[in-house]
Amino acid sequence: MRVLPSERLISGNSEGDPLPESHVELPPVIRRTEFVAFALAGLLLIAIVAVLYVGRAFFLPVVMAFVIGTMLSPAATFLERSKVPRSVGAVLIVVAVSAVVAFAVALIASPVMAWSTRLPELGAQLKDKLHVFDRPLALWRELQAMLGGSEGLPSLHMPKIEWVQPTLEFLSPTFTEFLLFFVTLILFIASWRDLRRAMIMTFSNHDARLRTLRILNEIEVHLGNYLLTVTLINVGVGVATGLICALTGMPNPAGLGALAATLNFIPIIGPVAMFVVLVVVGLIAFPTLGGGLMAALAFGGLTFLEGHFITPTIIGRRLALNALAVLLALAFWTWLWGPMGAFLSSPLLIVALILKDHLLPENSPQLPQA
Repeated sequence: MRVLPSERLISGNSEGDPLPESHVELPPVIRRTEFVAFALAGLLLIAIVAVLYVGRAFFLPVVMAFVIGTMLSPAATFLERSKVPRSVGAVLIVVAVSAVVAFAVALIASPVMAWSTRLPELGAQLKDKLHVFDRPLALWRELQAMLGGSEGLPSLHMPKIEWVQPTLEFLSPTFTEFLLFFVTLILFIASWRDLRRAMIMTFSNHDARLRTLRILNEIEVHLGNYLLTVTLINVGVGVATGLICALTGMPNPAGLGALAATLNFIPIIGPVAMFVVLVVVGLIAFPTLGGGLMAALAFGGLTFLEGHFITPTIIGRRLALNALAVLLALAFWTWLWGPMGAFLSSPLLIVALILKDHLLPENSPQLPQA
């Protein structure tokens, strides 16, 4: 009798037991439907970014109002528990925050307006102070010429004053955007509880409702804690910067401290911009290069301690933000919406991480040990 191959006996097994069918695991293959889904998702993402960029006059104040309103919602809840109507509490909170912002702007605007009338004179003084770098620049040009470089470094020229007006137009919102932001902010804080209830009741599944409630609660708590913690840290940085400027003899230390606290809300870019401001002001205010750099160097040491030890110790335990993710989010939102986008980059990254944790839980298998 002929024995079929599939019925060959296994060595050591009882007679008549067939060999099991072998299954070879093939590597995963991207199917056409998955490729089409990836392509459609990429096109949708590009379309969303394009719409946000083109419609920034509408989306920027609205998103800013939503994010700041979520941060300030715990304060409105506290006032509501103290028998203050939520609509009245929303107006009081917005007025109080606006008064604080106006006070900081007044401290910053006073020296800026005074110095803006002396821009040509201050520019000439700064150009004279920077002649100390003429010899290093000449050596660099000679080195480039020896290496066969076709062009050397250009000579040092002060920028013209024409850049001031476009910069102010880029930094300051229009009246329509300003009004849209404030009205949306007040209405959002006043109706946040109803919006929460509407978003939760949108889903008919009990698990989906519970997950939505957890997401909203976590976003509100984390953004509120972020605003409170970062505000306290930045106020401390502003006070310390004002003291540094006062001790080193810098002009208008209160305004420079307020500027440092304000710019520190923008990660990475803010401290760098403040360091440049202190360098320029110090070079103009002091006759020597060493005296002009004292305040800037002290501020650099302060921001190094704040950025590498103080802030990570306080915030890092609550929100583990990856440094690369923070940098990429900062670059993207700054390119998309300018300085206000830079301010929104960290809160939006926090919201994205919370959504990712709840909607895409980590259930992948563990990698084998090396």
